[in-house]
Amino acid sequence: MSEKSPSLPAWLERGMAELFPSGKGLSPDQDLSSRLEIAKLKNRPLRIKLGIDPTSSEIHLGHSILFRKLRAFQDAGHTAVLIIGDFTARIGDPTGKSTTRVQLTAEQVEANASNYLSQLGQGQLPENSLLDFNTPGAIEVHRNSEWLGKLDLSKVIELLGNATVGQMLAKEDFGKRYSSGIPISLHEFLYPLLQGFDSVAVDSDVELGGTDQKFNVAIGRDLQRYFQQSPQFGLLLPILVGLDGSQKMSKSLGNTVGLNEDPLSMYSKLEKIQDSLVTSYFTLLTNLDLGELPSGQRDRQKAMALAVTASFHGLDLAEAAQRDASNLVSGVGAQLADVPEVSIENMVFPVKAFYVLSAIGICSSSSEARRQLKGGAVRLDGRKIIDPNFEFSKKDELIGKILQLGKKTFRRLI
Repeated sequence: MSEKSPSLPAWLERGMAELFPSGKGLSPDQDLSSRLEIAKLKNRPLRIKLGIDPTSSEIHLGHSILFRKLRAFQDAGHTAVLIIGDFTARIGDPTGKSTTRVQLTAEQVEANASNYLSQLGQGQLPENSLLDFNTPGAIEVHRNSEWLGKLDLSKVIELLGNATVGQMLAKEDFGKRYSSGIPISLHEFLYPLLQGFDSVAVDSDVELGGTDQKFNVAIGRDLQRYFQQSPQFGLLLPILVGLDGSQKMSKSLGNTVGLNEDPLSMYSKLEKIQDSLVTSYFTLLTNLDLGELPSGQRDRQKAMALAVTASFHGLDLAEAAQRDASNLVSGVGAQLADVPEVSIENMVFPVKAFYVLSAIGICSSSSEARRQLKGGAVRLDGRKIIDPNFEFSKKDELIGKILQLGKKTFRRLI
């Protein structure tokens, strides 16, 4: 009778879209459960790679899925190898892009990287952050300029020799652009190879990525074999659908929930997501037992919103946000405590309603403010305002009140 390989732990399998290779047996290069078992026997933590290109300054819930899985590996005793792609960010990942990305300056990338690390919890206690930066051996943070910045032309040519033009054009994004006659710059072909070389540089055992990153992760495996390392496993996680219920969560699409959002805004957005998304949000954004969730759909939405908000702001603030959101629906604006505040101290009165919305920044322009007012999306302490030219004669008419735009945006005027 053949010896059976151990099964993967539940914390690792939760939310997993694909694991490759996923062979069953005792080979630590084909079966991740075997590599985990050998690591345990040898008391050698696995090295779990996650690379991020800091091409923007904010992290949203869609990004957090990967960091949550990385944290799960940390909590199981393995080492998170977080790679800040300061070098590759200057190229920009072409995945999902229909045109060549604008290259960032080193200063822009470093500013974004600092913001990323702060949002991930650097300098905070582990219980209050996405990643554990405190426990010895739990994390390594690298910038890939450490090794990519030192590559000479001969090494770059060696890397290029590990891929063919056919392979690159088989990548869906490149293939579409090529067939449509949209230019592909040669430096874009370098991105998957440089990102793959990161796996060699840190001797990665497992690389985490979204389902759109399989090509890049596979390149890392190929390069590790070339450099005579044990090839990493690719563990891919789903792409989180955004608040619109149809497209991936993306800041450019305006369908995100940011990690830095205040508790009330975060909770209010989450409790209104489409019914079809609730289970995936529970699975990917919480550790709750899916078999013990509330039966009613509305109760499930609220439980999910509370759990996710609590994971970033703590249970007390999340519960306060839940109460405040309920009060807003009931029109009890004066009882709210945790709505973001905005000053109208320098506003000159009398002032028209459309100007208030644009001046405090919840509408991007006066024309946008007029449109929102006419569409019935604006309330002041629960009372709908429709006339853009409605005039407030003095400051006392606004001070302390809650201005609401749509179902998700709230500001207390002070």
